[in-house]
Amino acid sequence: MTIREFKMPDVGEGLTEAEILKWYVQPGDTVTDGQVVCEVETAKAAVELPIPFDGVVHALLFEEGTTVDVGQVIISVQTEGGAAEAPVQEAAPAVAAEEPAAPEARQPVLVGYGVSTASTKRRPRKAPAGAATAAQNGTAPAPAAAPAPAPAAVPAQPAGERPLAKPPVRKLAKDLGIDLASVVPTGDGGVVTREDVHAAAAAAITPQAAPAAAPVAAQAPAAAEVPARETRETRIPVKGVRKVTAQAMVGSAFTAPHVTEFITFDVTRTMKLVQELKADPDLAGLRVNPLLLIAKAVLVAIRRNPDVNASWDEAAQEIVLKHYVNLGIAAATPRGLIVPNIKDADTKTLGELSTALSELVATARDGKTSPADMQNGTLTITNVGVFGVDTGTPILNPGESAILAVGAIKLQPWVHKGKVKPRHVTTLALSFDHRLIDGELGSRFLADIAAVLEHPRRLITWA
Repeated sequence: MTIREFKMPDVGEGLTEAEILKWYVQPGDTVTDGQVVCEVETAKAAVELPIPFDGVVHALLFEEGTTVDVGQVIISVQTEGGAAEAPVQEAAPAVAAEEPAAPEARQPVLVGYGVSTASTKRRPRKAPAGAATAAQNGTAPAPAAAPAPAPAAVPAQPAGERPLAKPPVRKLAKDLGIDLASVVPTGDGGVVTREDVHAAAAAAITPQAAPAAAPVAAQAPAAAEVPARETRETRIPVKGVRKVTAQAMVGSAFTAPHVTEFITFDVTRTMKLVQELKADPDLAGLRVNPLLLIAKAVLVAIRRNPDVNASWDEAAQEIVLKHYVNLGIAAATPRGLIVPNIKDADTKTLGELSTALSELVATARDGKTSPADMQNGTLTITNVGVFGVDTGTPILNPGESAILAVGAIKLQPWVHKGKVKPRHVTTLALSFDHRLIDGELGSRFLADIAAVLEHPRRLITWA
């Protein structure tokens, strides 16, 4: 029997970490090549990971809810016969980083993705006292805590040498105000881990809290009357999709010069058309709603104003006109707001657009949207009206030229043919990048969308 390791792959184009959401197997379970063993969430989406070999689960190395760096072993499996990989060792020698192992083949863990187990080479580190001797004798060094009479006297890092740590760990140390050179590393090859940083932060707090407890013992009854902080506040870690969304929105808001324009108009004819299309046998089984016709109106308006479909190339200082429309639809999910897009939406018929919208929404709600589905968008629609909101000032999806917020459609008093009547009225808000779209172009584009929805026959006459 041989123990083989499966490492966290890069499932999203250069992402450095992922959170384990759910394990589908437990130690002792039999697994086969291609079987999904867990679901993880990156900063872009939730992804299921298949195991690339057959065997019996030996161990799950991380619990659900744990954030794991790309390249770390997350599961070990017992396999039959002589496999190419060596059994997992209980403790890695400290000198293991001196001579990198031979590169292994890239494992096809996901379609389009994989992880090379020897993709990173670290510089040699000096081994702790006794480690070299242990390595020569073929034995692993004993744990530092057992024989060391005074572990505190041992320096955390070799003097003058930059501590080894991955970028997420370095950022964590910076956020907590911890000097990595003072942290005792426990990772393979002397690498500082997240747990090491948290331990150092806890140790830094404890000495300050202990002396303060004794002098105020007499005041304990009064202090007990004050509710503990934990009962008054709840802290929610920002990670995964929510974290990357927050970063993207800050970057977009302070990079692209936003302009927002509004238009309020009568959509009674569009609402009647929605009801007629629902009863049309040619669209039987398809989801027909106002958003479908709004999306179609946006595509017609883009055809009439093609310069709005562009992006800004900062490096080249160029405007890049797009001759395709990847129409983004903002979707609220339990994991946060995501914006998947319908590829080449401008080439689709009404029925095909309906199918694409339904699939996009269902996939997003299930948390199965892939990173590819959220890339290369050109323009986005966000439907705030489903929450009863009249309008808003949406922030651009990074890299896109505009975003259209659709407000609630409500019956309101409206002047129609010289008389005040109850009509279906809505408000659209268009935010656009003023580097790409000037006021005239943005106004014409928004007015064209409203014109199509006010008189939906223009879906045909302007198409």
